[in-house]
Amino acid sequence: MNIKKYFDIKNFCLLFITQEAMIMFENIIDSTGLNMAGSLNKVMLIGNLGADPEIRTFQNGGKVCNLRIATSDRWRDKNTGENREKTEWHTVAIFAEGLVRICEQYLKKGSKVFIEGALQTRKWQDQSGNDRYSTEVVIQGYGGTLTMLDGRSGGDNSSGTGYNVSGGNMGGSDSGSFGQESQSMPTPSDLDDDIPF
Repeated sequence: MNIKKYFDIKNFCLLFITQEAMIMFENIIDSTGLNMAGSLNKVMLIGNLGADPEIRTFQNGGKVCNLRIATSDRWRDKNTGENREKTEWHTVAIFAEGLVRICEQYLKKGSKVFIEGALQTRKWQDQSGNDRYSTEVVIQGYGGTLTMLDGRSGGDNSSGTGYNVSGGNMGGSDSGSFGQESQSMPTPSDLDDDIPF
């Protein structure tokens, strides 16, 4: 391969990746209403439930679903050659009524899920009256997403069928897709040829 052709391909790939990143960032801006002078509070997790969903009912009849999700990093130790693993535990609180119903019916310990929500810190008091703080991922209203990556049967399904569930517009269907339709990524022919810088 001649050197000019190599750099042309490399520059095209770099431009394509840059344009893909810009499109993804623009989609985040569009979906969150963020403008360039604002800020962004968004968390995305893919992990497994460490316990069955905990459903609690409020006095007003509303419900919340609490999930404990484990995410793991795996690597090989350079010094010893041993495989290592570090697991982080995340607390997720779901207030969207339709999502709570889906969690109650279809999720169980071991289910693999994709969660998209926002970080919130709440203040509470322990039994001794001391102030405590908890930070958790919260899904409420239209700002969050829950996608079941194992399908409806939870951790026992190895087919990898996913069911996308969004915080708003919760019309159920038998096809396995609840809420909003996912948008497909544009193909290279859809991208503008102008260099953005």
